Amino acid sequence: MSARDSRAWVEVSLAAVVENARTVARTAGARLLPIVKANAYGLGAVAVSGALEAVDPWGYGVATIEEGAELRAAGIARQILVLLPATPGRFASYRELRLTPVFDEPTALRAWAVDSDGDPFHIEIDTGMARGGVRWDEVERIAPLTDTPGFEGAFTQLHSSECADGTMAQQLERFLAALARLPRRPRLRHVANSAAALREPSCALDLVRPGVFLYGGSPGGDVQPGRPVASLRARVVSVRRVQAGDGVSYNARWIASRETTIATLGVGYADGVPATLGPDGHGQVLLRGSRCPIVGTVTMDLTLVDAGAVPVEVGDVATLLGEADGQRITLTELSAASGVQPRGLLTALGPRLPRLYR
Repeated sequence: MSARDSRAWVEVSLAAVVENARTVARTAGARLLPIVKANAYGLGAVAVSGALEAVDPWGYGVATIEEGAELRAAGIARQILVLLPATPGRFASYRELRLTPVFDEPTALRAWAVDSDGDPFHIEIDTGMARGGVRWDEVERIAPLTDTPGFEGAFTQLHSSECADGTMAQQLERFLAALARLPRRPRLRHVANSAAALREPSCALDLVRPGVFLYGGSPGGDVQPGRPVASLRARVVSVRRVQAGDGVSYNARWIASRETTIATLGVGYADGVPATLGPDGHGQVLLRGSRCPIVGTVTMDLTLVDAGAVPVEVGDVATLLGEADGQRITLTELSAASGVQPRGLLTALGPRLPRLYR
């Protein structure tokens, strides 16, 4: 669907994704394992992975077998690491699709080893996230099963890489200590996410796993966002005048203080517009060169904007994220206005929105 035919859409700059990837690779000095799970943070895993071939990554990281299958169907031939722990009932799919599994406990890994014939796998080591992985101080539970040529990689997940609180160094120390207790050193060690890859060289081991930075977001702390990648546009589908004292949208949670123009945009929370942007006017859109506040309750399919004196018409295009007429609403600004972190904003962009690539 073209933008001309759509009520709302997402524009994605693949050139910006590639530039952000090159920034990470140059800064970290390590090969990339780009994270393209959750449909490349909502922006299109197939298109993004295809563009990232230009930076010669080691492979791609996904969360599920189904995400890996989508990349294989699109012709992506590089390694694909499925980050969620593998279970024996799905082993046939891993092998059929040439996906690399992750293990964090001995029962599943033992089952994989029975028929593996050297098929590669990675293990996750929990160094403090307490979400997944074998505990760093209990790595002996899984150690004997890693004494095989198939033991390709090991990784951990940093829980506070954007913070200067010493925990990143502690987690790295725990990770390396755990590896030292294994009978075989893995060929690939990966610890660094976006923040660590950009601010802590010691965490850039054999691979780095950039995520939100690739898509134009800041991973937090003092790390600046990547080059902007995504824009969210919506058409004005209705225009009306309201009088002072009139309420708008559900529960009349916003009351007009003056006579004004309300422009209704053809996009809502089902498309990923955070409901927290209304009704208090925290969120804004760019419309005909002006910043106009979002007012009233954001509804499933529609969002209301106080256009004031802007001469708005049905068919005009509003920008909720991105640049228009020399102004920009950044991911950081939208995150501050909505209270939703950049990752959440991007991954919430709904499937009803066409993605337009440039």
